[in-house]
Amino acid sequence: MWISLFIIIVIVLSIVAFLRHPKFGKIGKGSEAEKILASPNFREGKFQNQHHTPDLTEGVSYYAVMMEFFFQKSKRGKPSGNIPSQKTNLHTLDPEKNILVWFGHSSYFMQVDGKKILVDPVFSGAASPVKFTTRSFAGSDVYTSDDIPEIDYLFISHDHWDHLDYETILAIQPKIKQVITGLGTGTHLMYWGYPSSRVIEKDWNEEIQLEPGFSVITAPGRHFSGRGLKRNQSLWTSFIFITPAHTLFLGGDSGYDTHFKEIGNTYGPFDLVILECGQYDKSWKYIHMMPEEVIQAAEDLRAKKLMPVHWAKFALANHDWDAPIISIIAANKGIPLLTPMIGQEVVFDSPTTFSNWWLQL
Repeated sequence: MWISLFIIIVIVLSIVAFLRHPKFGKIGKGSEAEKILASPNFREGKFQNQHHTPDLTEGVSYYAVMMEFFFQKSKRGKPSGNIPSQKTNLHTLDPEKNILVWFGHSSYFMQVDGKKILVDPVFSGAASPVKFTTRSFAGSDVYTSDDIPEIDYLFISHDHWDHLDYETILAIQPKIKQVITGLGTGTHLMYWGYPSSRVIEKDWNEEIQLEPGFSVITAPGRHFSGRGLKRNQSLWTSFIFITPAHTLFLGGDSGYDTHFKEIGNTYGPFDLVILECGQYDKSWKYIHMMPEEVIQAAEDLRAKKLMPVHWAKFALANHDWDAPIISIIAANKGIPLLTPMIGQEVVFDSPTTFSNWWLQL
């Protein structure tokens, strides 16, 4: 009996110590908490979506989801070989070009009208606090934090591990001039050493005037947040990025909802829309779009071009690793698609032809 009790105590203390690691971030207190409590989107102790958003689809149980995840895994959940990639030197780019370089999943770099931006960078090789559970696909980690140049604007869409990576955020801190994120998410970064003067946190539908010709509007999504045991203490968001010559939609994770149409009517058309297209499942259709919904969202946004992201690096759902891009192409109704290899230099405001590189695996 005493041995069993001792083992239980050791396990509990180990879990508590693990959850106290800085990588789990911190929930806002004091003035940070006051901003959160004042938000019209923070109700009943947590941030809420615009419309009712169940974690699971009606009629689906967590038991059924876990059984499928562990015992009915896709045989092609991971690629059969190394992900094809290229390596663009981001330090020597022509400053006059408008460039996009995708790092896989939802991480990418852009040079737009002379400004360098970085979105949801993850270079640690994993997408969870327990690395062996969500390793990146072989060949997808051709970039490290050392490859990142000085960044004018770092956008963080929300605080999930596949979008806010502790190791990466620490490593790139000296290179970041300004962080733009949703309410509560910036608290993590400030806890990790980012000066508050370099962190802009906003609620949905707020405008940020960055400098002449450059502005950002924080836009709603339909998702959730959380790095520890308590969910939805920070706000998930997408971004409308307006530059002297471009209007871009930088989408975070989101289920389909009316906000896409509202954003398109107010701010569209968009020269480029970047939307998540992977890690979907019929069992959680309200928090991640199904492929046909991605195309509908792009149409709602009045997209001139669409780049599908949130795929080709991590297996976070039980579908074939390349199903997102295959399904998006099948559902597309004529919107020009950007489907680069990881690391490929894309001049996004010029016509570009892409290979079907995923067919190699």
